[in-house]
Amino acid sequence: MARSHAELFHVTRAYEELMRRYQRTLFNVCARYLGNDRDADDVCQEVMLKVLYGLKNFEGKSKFKTWLYSITYNECITQYRKERRKRRLMDALSLDPLEEASEEKSPKPEEKGGLDRWLVHVNPIDREILVLRFVAELEFQEIADIMHMGLSATKMRYKRALDKLREKFAGITET
Repeated sequence: MARSHAELFHVTRAYEELMRRYQRTLFNVCARYLGNDRDADDVCQEVMLKVLYGLKNFEGKSKFKTWLYSITYNECITQYRKERRKRRLMDALSLDPLEEASEEKSPKPEEKGGLDRWLVHVNPIDREILVLRFVAELEFQEIADIMHMGLSATKMRYKRALDKLREKFAGITET
């Protein structure tokens, strides 16, 4: 009993340190990908639980950061799909999803400043590549591993997304 208690203490301390180190960036990645803080917070909690329970199975074949953002990416995709299905259902039933929520309406990404203003103009996969590159500050190979894409495909999507944004906002930045 004493041994399991001591091991639990060390695992908990290690987990707390990992979450302290990555929690803010993790939340920012989720918020930018999902477009709202409420969903981002939910996904972060889910990711943290998966990390806690999966930490003992982490084999070290990749960097911890890559493993963590891989889990984050997959959870964001799952949440995004859930929300998309929910919106389709609400549209089909002609219900306003804002009436259903008891919480205050969060601002749309277009209303926010900074990176969020730009990200709404690219598709979800390209958005995730840009978020992982700019917010999580991952290398292209790490992004490719997380998204299960080839390195050249990841770089090409990144370049095309940036080109699309440059073209879209060329007139705005020049004025």
